Amino acid sequence: QVQLVESGGGSVLPGDSLRLSCGASGLTASSYAMAWFRQAPGKEKEFVAVINWRGALTYYEDSVEGRFTISRDNAKNTAYLQMKNLKLEDTGVYFCAAYLGVGIPHIPGDYHYWGQGTQVTVSS
Repeated sequence: QVQLVESGGGSVLPGDSLRLSCGASGLTASSYAMAWFRQAPGKEKEFVAVINWRGALTYYEDSVEGRFTISRDNAKNTAYLQMKNLKLEDTGVYFCAAYLGVGIPHIPGDYHYWGQGTQVTVSS
C-alpha cells in the first residue's frame, strides 16, 4: 500500500521560512516524480513545484520561483519543499503527490498518489 505523509506545516509570519517533508512508503516503481500542490480555502488545488526521479529536473509555479526549493533524498524516500520569504498568499493546505513515470507533470489529475496534506498559514 502506497502512503505519502507530509509534515512540517505551521503558522508563521510573512517573511518567515518553513520546510515541508513528504515521506513515501510502498512505492515500488523504478522511477517517480514528486510534486507539491496547495489548496487555499475556496480555491482549486494548484501546482507548486515538481522534481523528477533523479532530482535533475525541477519546475516551479511562477509565484514561488526563487523563494521555494524542491528537493528529494531517494535513499530516505523523502521529498522536501523549502519555503522562504513566505507571503500571505502562500497560505493553504500543501499536498505532496507522486507520478509514476519519467515526466514532471503539473496537472493534479496526472498524479497517481497523494498525501493527506499539511496546513501552512502565513499571517501577520
